[in-house]
Amino acid sequence: MAKDKIWDYFRELGMEDRVLVFEESSATVELAAKAVGCETRQILKTMSFLVKNQPLLVVSAGTVRVDNGKFRARFEGRPKMIPADQVLDLVGFEIGGVSPFCVKEGVPVYLDESIRGNTTVYLGGGSPNSLVRVTLEELERLAGPEDWVDVCKSME
Repeated sequence: MAKDKIWDYFRELGMEDRVLVFEESSATVELAAKAVGCETRQILKTMSFLVKNQPLLVVSAGTVRVDNGKFRARFEGRPKMIPADQVLDLVGFEIGGVSPFCVKEGVPVYLDESIRGNTTVYLGGGSPNSLVRVTLEELERLAGPEDWVDVCKSME
């Protein structure tokens, strides 16, 4: 189970207390913020895309959306979300629990500039009712991103 991969990874790091499991769903930004008791800007979403038939993940603030032009310019392809029934096979997690930690080998992770300015953040923990709490510095170190990108825009 994907949640177990996350739990094991953080336990090996001595950070198992960072994996939060809830009775209720934390699969959306609003539900996650309510479950944790934080601001929605602290909830990060890990979005899964196919570009030139290859999966990639972009971690962004939960309060933004992808800017198609910026995405195309950065990745030389249009942002096509991975169909829900293929996310598990291609990335290693189901929709609602996608995490930038412990992804399938060869799936690059990118951190969007929209997450800067946060200290503590919460990300998918491998299941629709779990999150991982980390600092921004820990996220950058533990997720092993390829790069920082600027591919999102505010939803306002």
